[in-house]
Amino acid sequence: MSDPVQLANLMCSRLCHDLLSPVGGMSNGIELLADETDPAMREQCIDLLAQGARRTATKLRFFRLAFGAAGGFDAQLPITDLTELVDALAAEGRDIEVQWTIGVEGLPKAAVKVLLNFALLAIESLPRGGTVTIAVEDSGTAHEIAIRSEGMRIAFDAEVGKALDGDVAMDELNAHTAPAELVRLVAADCGGGVQHAKSDNALVLGAILPHA
Repeated sequence: MSDPVQLANLMCSRLCHDLLSPVGGMSNGIELLADETDPAMREQCIDLLAQGARRTATKLRFFRLAFGAAGGFDAQLPITDLTELVDALAAEGRDIEVQWTIGVEGLPKAAVKVLLNFALLAIESLPRGGTVTIAVEDSGTAHEIAIRSEGMRIAFDAEVGKALDGDVAMDELNAHTAPAELVRLVAADCGGGVQHAKSDNALVLGAILPHA
């Protein structure tokens, strides 16, 4: 049985971990700027601060929808907002191309959480870059999400896969596997489910989320 307090604690830990790098970079940039007198070097410091601020804002917007309530679960979110967020996250520090096949104009919050968390897993599975292909359809009775990442090397922790399958006990979850547990619970709450498959050069993630 899932412990909502423990899961919330782990999700907060994951959020803090992912924000530490860009915020730390901004802090270093401010220290350098305070001590630097050379105009060219000051300009570089300002560029670093701008880059850190952009990365932090992107992650906050992404995690607000992927992990948080973001105003409740009743509203539909425009698919264009989601494509913008995923594209921006993929562009941060990796040579990753995102390709979209979209058959909907918007998604309910549950489907948004699954889509964004799957996209995060797909992006993180490509440390050497590659292609992420995302398909979203409405069959009339359910939203169907399929994501495939392809690259020279696929990094996908087997424990994350176990968490997606529901095979990790709550007291064995950590900040790395907690988002997979969140996805599984969100899909199950809709009466749906998730699937995953990994090969040497590809990772496939899929979900079927019946309409409320």
